[in-house]
Amino acid sequence: MSISPARRVASLLLEAVLEQHRALEEALDATPSAVEARDKAAGHRIAAAVLRRLGSLDAVMEPYLRRAPPPPALRALRIGAAELLLLGTPAHAAVASAVSLAPKPLAGLVNAVLRRVSETGATTLAEVDGERLDTPAWLWTAWHAAHGSAVRAIAAAHRIEAPLDLTLRPGASAPEGAVMLPTGTARLPAGTRITELPGFSEGDFWAQDAAAAIPAMLLNVQPGERVADLCAAPGGKTAQLASMGANVVAVEREGTRMVRLRENMVRLKLTAELVNADVIGWKPEGLFDAILLDAPCTATGTIRRHPDVPHLKRQKDVAVLAAQQRNLLAAAAKLLRPGGRMVFATCSLQAEEGEAHLAHLPEGLRLDPIRDEEVPGIGATEAGTLRTRPDLWADQGGMDGFFAMRLIRD
Repeated sequence: MSISPARRVASLLLEAVLEQHRALEEALDATPSAVEARDKAAGHRIAAAVLRRLGSLDAVMEPYLRRAPPPPALRALRIGAAELLLLGTPAHAAVASAVSLAPKPLAGLVNAVLRRVSETGATTLAEVDGERLDTPAWLWTAWHAAHGSAVRAIAAAHRIEAPLDLTLRPGASAPEGAVMLPTGTARLPAGTRITELPGFSEGDFWAQDAAAAIPAMLLNVQPGERVADLCAAPGGKTAQLASMGANVVAVEREGTRMVRLRENMVRLKLTAELVNADVIGWKPEGLFDAILLDAPCTATGTIRRHPDVPHLKRQKDVAVLAAQQRNLLAAAAKLLRPGGRMVFATCSLQAEEGEAHLAHLPEGLRLDPIRDEEVPGIGATEAGTLRTRPDLWADQGGMDGFFAMRLIRD
């Protein structure tokens, strides 16, 4: 049996993430241009399923393996197991496709293991502790310390593909079939292709998780205000601020990400001044009325959408990024006029990248507590900050994990 293009893509993506430690989306962008879009999409779906349930899939196969096989065979086994147990692929197709992926000397092993998995794997999968197995131990420990018993619900939420969330341009209508969430986000089912929706080319909306849309809302910018969006790419928050009538300066350090930011603003027909610079050391002309700082972080709050994150991040990354966030916060504070306001946010579930920053506010900044009515259906924390988690709104599809606080300069 010849190797299907989709399974070949899946194998390449798993190799990139698990062996080369490259981001899933980066690896997908690097797949050969000759591969058809539908095969890339199918391969991405398979690879994402493997990454979401890696620990569980390995536990199901473990009884049938005397030792870990070489990486190419292991990738074939994981792909086959995911198709059998998670994606509903008929057994004969899943097994045959995986065998075709495996190196010839190990094809027999792959065939034998997956035939056993097809017979007993579903029962075993239901019995294992998937939430623990699919979550790296260091993350489980950190989340338990930060979020208590919610850790299990968080881990369970990460196993479910995220829906498509849209932020609407003011005055635009939501696409047909969208569910409107309490915060104003329009939600469509997972797998919806945004480029095929009526209104996409007209710039009526853009993809943005419901939680990711909240920080810009909390800034409450007014028409004509001078506003900085720091670390701005890919541009969802820049678009929000610009659509509210603010005069936005969007700052992004990475050149490739700046290209994407510019493309998004052109599609949305929105105007902002785009600056390719490092926030630390950037010296604009004049101070800002308001600043949005969505700082680089471990992105552990986005695992539903980026299942490669648990396999790429390490515990040591948290302290490094938290220190970077403090430096960015201090630099941003110097750009804010007296009486101006700032929203600081991270898409992380790690307390060090969120709540811990309350104890290290730059001189001259004080907390402006968020009110419950500003975040309907979620509410503010006792400290007056925002904390979202993937298990919130579970019956409506969940949301990314975010921390945000609003600050005022004296």
